[in-house]
Amino acid sequence: MTQQQSSLPQAIFLMGPTASGKTDLAIELTQRLPCEIISVDSALIYKGMDIGSAKPTAEELAQAPHRLIDIIDPATSYSAADFREDALKHMQEITAAGKIPLLVGGTMMYFKVLLEGLSPVPTSQPEIRQAIEAEAKVKGWEALHTELASYDPESAARLHPNDAQRVCRAIEVYRIAGKTLTELSQDKGQALPYDVKQFAIAPMEKTVLHERIERRFNLMVNAGFEDEVRALYEREDLNLDLPSMRCVGYRQMWEHLDGKLDHKEMIFRGVVATRQLAKRQMTWLKSWNNLTWLDSNADQNAEKVLLSVG
Repeated sequence: MTQQQSSLPQAIFLMGPTASGKTDLAIELTQRLPCEIISVDSALIYKGMDIGSAKPTAEELAQAPHRLIDIIDPATSYSAADFREDALKHMQEITAAGKIPLLVGGTMMYFKVLLEGLSPVPTSQPEIRQAIEAEAKVKGWEALHTELASYDPESAARLHPNDAQRVCRAIEVYRIAGKTLTELSQDKGQALPYDVKQFAIAPMEKTVLHERIERRFNLMVNAGFEDEVRALYEREDLNLDLPSMRCVGYRQMWEHLDGKLDHKEMIFRGVVATRQLAKRQMTWLKSWNNLTWLDSNADQNAEKVLLSVG
């Protein structure tokens, strides 16, 4: 570590796929370190989306408050740039109080933007996005993924053909800017001015994570998830095109309320979608630099973090 790095204030990143045990470990760390939690989760930002997003309970939040939870209405847009601005403000407040920012979550794009800075990617243009989506209805997303690979092979390699939202965005960026998402992403803004210790927690066996995801989804359903989504479904200003309603689980429950899926199929598709999310999260993490891995089933994870933070 250089002198410049060691003079920076400390921060801790605790990343991991959904259902990996991030919240429990984070709360334990607040009991053993002078730190405060900042949520790094694109679903937890929404008010009224508690059960399906696995938001920390009232008891957990009383024990260890989380910043950047319940900050916007589900009808409101919130970008990675918004997150970076908010997170930096909270990190500065925590550091000024003599504590360590502990950033916890599974939205890897938020972590990446916070760590590396923002690239000059153009804002979305609805008419171009709608044109791409219309093409997809005719050709299929696999054909558009092939088109993306012809001019942005790096993005195409990173994105699954069925990841319609991100494939659409990558094509949209190219059509707006005349440059690929990969090219634009290489032009970064200011890096994070912190000495960051980065950790990822996950079960070492994929089957264990799959079992945890299925168990948790069923617990959500039993805890009143359908009633939670029904309250959102009955609002006139919400629909499935909004980022909030595209969150895993919410889309499937919405389609169940729409009569498109029966209860059993809703649970099956919700579990599958959550497992696909976890797979994408793990893909991000496997290519992440300077990362210390923790096993969800181990007993000494807090000790490993404490030793690294020093």
